[in-house]
Amino acid sequence: MAVIKANSEDVKLLGRLMRAEAEGEGEQGMLMVGNVGVNRILGNCLDFRDIRQMNQMVFQSPGGFEATQKGYFYQKARERDVRLARRVINGEKIWPASNALWFFRPAGGCPGTWYNQSNAGRFKAHCFYNPSAGDCPAVY
Repeated sequence: MAVIKANSEDVKLLGRLMRAEAEGEGEQGMLMVGNVGVNRILGNCLDFRDIRQMNQMVFQSPGGFEATQKGYFYQKARERDVRLARRVINGEKIWPASNALWFFRPAGGCPGTWYNQSNAGRFKAHCFYNPSAGDCPAVY
């Protein structure tokens, strides 16, 4: 059962985003990027208030994803990308991105907070950050 509304084009769009942001970190890293995207749609809080659709989330500006500025993002979604996107749309959550709304790739270690958000953990090169449950209960 899907946790957000998504048609076939939305699934492909999320799959392309997941690949472009984290393909080098394997399927698990791609799923985590998908978790962040789904959480931004679910959350309706903080920087993502009124972000209710996939297209709004992927192309949000400011505050969106760097991958949308690169040509690789615009390549056709592959079957693997679509399969992984469906998994997160259907509610699969991967720690440390389970409740995360943000991630980034620091030059060194993960800061304990990033823009006043708590570090949830690291996977390979990316650090993930959660809002508080009080600020964004819908992602918990």
